[in-house]
Amino acid sequence: MEHVLSGLRVVEVSAFIAAPLGGMTLAQLGADVIRIDPIGGNIDYRRWPRAPNGDSLYWACLNRSKRSVALALDTPAGREIAQALITAPGKDAGILLTNLPTSGWMDYMTLSAKRADLIMLRLTGNYDGSGAVDYTVNCASGFPIATGLDEVPVNHVLPAWDIAAGLYLSTGLLAAERARVRSGSGQEVTLSLSDVMLASVGNLGYLADVQVNNNVRPPMGNDLYGALGRDFKTADGRRVMIVAISNRQWHAIGKATGLTNVLASVGPRMNVDLNSETGRFHARREIFNILEAWCAARSLTEIAAVFDGSGVLWGPYQDFGQLVRDDPRCSLANPMMGAVVQSTVDGVLTPGSPLGFGKASRRQPTAAPALGQHTDAVLSEILGLSDSAIGKLHDAGTIAGA
Repeated sequence: MEHVLSGLRVVEVSAFIAAPLGGMTLAQLGADVIRIDPIGGNIDYRRWPRAPNGDSLYWACLNRSKRSVALALDTPAGREIAQALITAPGKDAGILLTNLPTSGWMDYMTLSAKRADLIMLRLTGNYDGSGAVDYTVNCASGFPIATGLDEVPVNHVLPAWDIAAGLYLSTGLLAAERARVRSGSGQEVTLSLSDVMLASVGNLGYLADVQVNNNVRPPMGNDLYGALGRDFKTADGRRVMIVAISNRQWHAIGKATGLTNVLASVGPRMNVDLNSETGRFHARREIFNILEAWCAARSLTEIAAVFDGSGVLWGPYQDFGQLVRDDPRCSLANPMMGAVVQSTVDGVLTPGSPLGFGKASRRQPTAAPALGQHTDAVLSEILGLSDSAIGKLHDAGTIAGA
């Protein structure tokens, strides 16, 4: 079955989140993404969380829909095979995605000498090539200081910069491939994790706020900055997020709760215009007091019955277990989701690509490969090696299968 990226071949040499996510993003859209690992797995192969049988769910969930090749990358013979796979002929091939050190056998100059139109996507820590990871980039971003109730930093568990970098890598790869189609020339494309952070902070206006207004966003707990929004506790101990960015959403809150007149009285009392984001933000404490009492008198189920379909912008707080058990969006009712065999467990709920194309079929989610599962098939198909030649490579310890 044809998918939007069918025919595109990408070789990935990577670890951890950003590059594997970039490769999986392409694979879920139909690209043939071949991940090359050292025999025994790379440094992320056993990372938590793990299944009872020891399989890394982390590794598996970042490598779905790919093919896996295991090579002795610490040997000249293993590196030579990797180079051959990266630079193999094909108008839709000759593309490398990596976030690992590239000096020596995997640098751009060496590989482009073997294939002049090579495309190489390379992620670094900082723009000067020095090292950084999501945690060291995040601490410098300003967000941990602006999170929480005081100046004590709060590190969120979402690897935001790795995720954003992975999506930038897939976008950059497709842009470079489009440029090659037009010009016939390949190129090296570089991206640094800290630049992803800086671009995001700048795009959200926080760099400009400092320079134009001499303002540093303060920690405000769960309050929405510059608008109306916060968490509220329900009668049964759950919490809900209620947000009003537009006037329509603001008026929907009053209508749904029956508090229109009570809420409207806050404006004259606080001398603010509640039909503006600024006015609602400055009056948020008074507004929150009213909504706190309303939510505290009702269960989550009762609040959902009032808010659903009312135009109120809201949502329940959930842990990962509640997300899996209770949220219909996280179920097979969502066309993005499918069920696969994962670490010997059948029917594991698994997301595919969140992109839906009107004129192309949505690719169903598939499980990650076993390490080295496709070594023999890839060497035969792409490099044309015979069964005898592949057997000799196994005997020499140069390659490994599942």
